[in-house]
Amino acid sequence: MASYSGSSPWNKTKFTALGALDILRIRPIPADADDAQYTIEPQYTYRPDLLSYDYYGTPKLWWVFAQRNMDVIKDPVFDMVPGTTIFLPKPDKLKKVLGV
Repeated sequence: MASYSGSSPWNKTKFTALGALDILRIRPIPADADDAQYTIEPQYTYRPDLLSYDYYGTPKLWWVFAQRNMDVIKDPVFDMVPGTTIFLPKPDKLKKVLGV
């Protein structure tokens, strides 16, 4: 069976008896008073991986934006459009939450 790193959205998801990935267990990203408010710029249109790379230093945390902003982002790719304002968890606090 595969194992997923702490930065993966599937890290807490279990496997079935046959070894298949079970139903996704959402990894909540709690709101924090010092989360950065950010308005998506054109270069990140449909590219949460690029924003993740520029802000966190890795493209693997693309899913964090949807989890932290569930009231704004329903589709983690196609809702990343210019002018949308979201909150970005601070990198050090995100590492604590994810355990990485």
